[in-house]
Amino acid sequence: MTSGFVLATDPMLPPHGLEGAVYAIGNFDGLHLGHQAVIGRAVAFARERAAPSAILTFEPHPADFFAARPVAFRLTTAREKAEICPRLGLDGIVFLRFDASLAAMSAEEFVEKVLVARLGAAAVVVGWDFHFGKGRSGSPATLAEAGLRHGFAVEIVAKVESGAGEAARVVSSSAIRKALEQGDLAAAARGLGRNYSVSGQVISGQRLGRTLGVPTANIALEPTNRLAHGIYAVVARVDGRAFPAVASFGTRPTVDDGPPLLEVHLLDFDGDLYGREMQVEFIERIRDERKFDSVPSLVAEMGRDKERARAILAARAKSEFGELRQIL
Repeated sequence: MTSGFVLATDPMLPPHGLEGAVYAIGNFDGLHLGHQAVIGRAVAFARERAAPSAILTFEPHPADFFAARPVAFRLTTAREKAEICPRLGLDGIVFLRFDASLAAMSAEEFVEKVLVARLGAAAVVVGWDFHFGKGRSGSPATLAEAGLRHGFAVEIVAKVESGAGEAARVVSSSAIRKALEQGDLAAAARGLGRNYSVSGQVISGQRLGRTLGVPTANIALEPTNRLAHGIYAVVARVDGRAFPAVASFGTRPTVDDGPPLLEVHLLDFDGDLYGREMQVEFIERIRDERKFDSVPSLVAEMGRDKERARAILAARAKSEFGELRQIL
């Protein structure tokens, strides 16, 4: 995270460094192109005022709170949001705990108790479909009216679409989730403005990959992750280094048909990654996960998967991944 970037959780007073800030408000799951339009306007508005800029977002996801258990297929975790935000030009991020107290606040209470009293916001920027307060009673229009009464500026950003003409679609987290559930990485990337990625700690597995000649780094994704099961060409990042890789996400039907697991094989790499933090960037889907008649048949297909992944990544490296050109 960038030095000087402010990360605050449930502040009762304006966080140091974010006094008089311009806030972009929302769940911002995915920080996709629609979110980036809202954030970009907040950053520009703040610069016009020589003020800091930040996002105000909520944890846990409201859907998880109301269900009393994790149900949301998260595109970005809180940690990933905090890592991405400095790259968008923001000076900080404020997480508000979404609990019974916050859920019960009326729209006016949210304005008075949170935006005015706790944050001292000089201005707020929201998307065209933003709603807030108990029962989603607050709208962009009511927020603008409240801003006039309480002395802070309000800007509303129009919807953002991807594609052109009849193929144009409103960019939304739900549309990106649907694309990922279908294994359509290209559609997800168009909405996100970047390739879909996940992060996690490499855990110890059954070491089956090593016995099959394809050692893997295993990451257990959140149970709510609904990425389509299959084989993917990916880029794995560990300790600031990028590695071409092939990944399997699924239940391993030929071997044990167990809980979903992300297994990442780094091409031309030999080393111990247990306990290390790894980011996996999904580049292209190679094939569906399927059950083979025998382990030798599976091993043969895994060899072909490795070569397919290598070819895909080599082609992409020419235009997208300068960091990979030296190692492919």
